[in-house]
Amino acid sequence: MNHYLIFVYGVCFSLIAGGAFALMWSNIRDINKVMSQPPKQRHPEAPAPGDEVMYVDLSRDKLESLYKQDDD
Repeated sequence: MNHYLIFVYGVCFSLIAGGAFALMWSNIRDINKVMSQPPKQRHPEAPAPGDEVMYVDLSRDKLESLYKQDDD
């Protein structure tokens, strides 16, 4: 019985090791494929580098000063 258990363990180990190697190999191949493609174009509405963008400042100091102005 012990020899059969060792055989089953060896088969399971080989399957897991082979699957892990196949997964790593395909990931490396896909990464190389993506890196060799030209970069994608930017979104047409995306700001150009250096453009000033409007934003809302929600820092604690600003919010507290807004609440104090409401109470007055």
